[in-house]
Amino acid sequence: MTAAPKPASHAVSRVLVVSADAAWCARVVAGINGAAAQLDNPMGVAASSAADGESAIAECLADGEVQIVVIDHGDPGHQGNHAVQTAQALIASRPELSLYMTLEDDADKMLVEALASDAITGYFYRSEQDFRGWFRILSAELAQKSDTPFYDALKEYVGQAIDSWHTPGHGGGDSFKGSPWVGDFYDFVGEEMLRADLSVSVPMLDSLLRPTGVIAQSQRLAAKAFGANKTYFATNGTSTSNKVIFQTLLAPGDTLLLDRNCHKSVHHGVILSGARPVYLDSSVNARFGIFGPVPRAIVLQAIADHPQTKVLILTSCTYDGLRYDLAPIIEAAHAAGIKVIVDEAWYGHARFHPELRPTALECGADYVTQSTHKVLSAFSQASMIHVNDPAFDEHLFRENFNMHASTSPQYNLIASLDVARKQAVMEGYRLISRSLKYAQELRAKINTTGAFRALELADLLPDEVRGDGIRLDLTKITVDISASGYGADELRELLIERFNIQIEKNTHNTLTLLLTVGSTRSKVSRLFDALLRLAKDKRAPRTYARMPEVPRFSSLACLPRDAFYETGERLPLIDDHGQPNPALIGRVCCDQIVPYPPGIPVLVPGQVVALPVLAYLTRLLQTQKSIDLHGLAHFDGELCLRVLTEAELQALPQRSV
Repeated sequence: MTAAPKPASHAVSRVLVVSADAAWCARVVAGINGAAAQLDNPMGVAASSAADGESAIAECLADGEVQIVVIDHGDPGHQGNHAVQTAQALIASRPELSLYMTLEDDADKMLVEALASDAITGYFYRSEQDFRGWFRILSAELAQKSDTPFYDALKEYVGQAIDSWHTPGHGGGDSFKGSPWVGDFYDFVGEEMLRADLSVSVPMLDSLLRPTGVIAQSQRLAAKAFGANKTYFATNGTSTSNKVIFQTLLAPGDTLLLDRNCHKSVHHGVILSGARPVYLDSSVNARFGIFGPVPRAIVLQAIADHPQTKVLILTSCTYDGLRYDLAPIIEAAHAAGIKVIVDEAWYGHARFHPELRPTALECGADYVTQSTHKVLSAFSQASMIHVNDPAFDEHLFRENFNMHASTSPQYNLIASLDVARKQAVMEGYRLISRSLKYAQELRAKINTTGAFRALELADLLPDEVRGDGIRLDLTKITVDISASGYGADELRELLIERFNIQIEKNTHNTLTLLLTVGSTRSKVSRLFDALLRLAKDKRAPRTYARMPEVPRFSSLACLPRDAFYETGERLPLIDDHGQPNPALIGRVCCDQIVPYPPGIPVLVPGQVVALPVLAYLTRLLQTQKSIDLHGLAHFDGELCLRVLTEAELQALPQRSV
């Protein structure tokens, strides 16, 4: 394998030429590098060689700076299907790579097109060794992949220093300048950020609500990057994205299957759509208070039991990194005529590393939502909706999207999505490889402290899903703190106050750490040092109060939307003796009651209140002081549950639930 010369440009884009014909390959590498030295080379193109497909694959996995692979279809040792197989294997490992094939004649091209047309970006004829021309084509491909149409237009407009006679009211930051009260905000946020905070009054920046220009171009690039037919940018987070899809696919009374472990926005989407939900109980790891995927058998049985179902929605991966084996579930759903939505809020990086694939789209999902801001480089609230539904109704989707989206979207958020996509395509593999390496190192270091332990897949998996092919996203580390002697809340506060370290979340006896493309070795070192210092306190292991087990779903008395929009009455959760209020048993809840953590609704609108649910909520209030109970009403100094009156329940439409 020949070494590539390092280009003068800051960017490095390696072109790997694969051929068993050593003499020909050497000429190509020398020709491309010669052109790179003589011509403008802003992409930092530098060519090197590999003798065969196996070496090429190994090189692409070892070096994230490989951006383009040129596969010689015409050399004597690498003809026909061998070249195509190399292309297919490369795309299976790194789908963001651009692949070119060298051909002897048009007959070769017909063969390649038949076997791997989707994998091949372009062709060169082997005998036409115009290396300056090849270099220009390869450079143009890199420029197209790394293009950021919206971000570039935003920079251009801001650079024109146009006077603002439109919203927003701060006028590009001018309202802050010189103010004795808020002038420091200008310095803190920065001039460029404020100048880029514009409105829909700027035509050259397109419209998020009906894009036809630079936003549309950026979305097309994102669709290609993430493997979607269509991609839409969302500036209201994945919470709104889920609701938009629900309203597009579901009419009032339609049946959907959903994981109770879904994000609360999914449950809100049920209310807004008027759908009839069938709740699937999640698997539970009671020892650590962690909720996993719905057992596959339960999902498949629900598909069989509810043939009228329109939609299935699952969360993969979960907050703690547990990911479904989605392909067989999606195949079964599609066989029953069910559309599949997958909430990949925590898994938007998966497309760009083979360790994390297949993605939900690659498994056949029709709709996928991703919080691009959670694990890639977009700003908070910046998310994407990916669509591969063959029956997609874009007009209906757009109407629902516009119903939820702001008419004054934050243009900095849109720009951050454009930039995050570019980074994921150009260097995502390298950065995620780094994160995975840091995660492996950090797990090993945590385990050496003696007081803390990084949990592995076998520790996290609830028993009921051990045979379901569940995998773990290793960039999410759950730390068992049981042997440390610390309480989770105490430990979380110590990490902030003493070491300036903020973790993602905690349960009663675990901490969750999230590694992303923004993780650094220095951060890893500081975290390990902090845990090592805390471990030296050598406290006695602590006995934790057992987390109450989330009760099974009871039943629905009416559609969630019908219950939510009634006035109801408020009854105390706990009676005068500190016990679950018996007056609530059998009543119908109007609100969504969600303990945080774990964030799974134990009551949803329309659900019949059962004694196990009341007992669970009462015990949480009495023993788990760090848990917030969202959805309870404060009335006359007591925590109350809003429930339907008998008259309201009787007056509701008689719909089958």
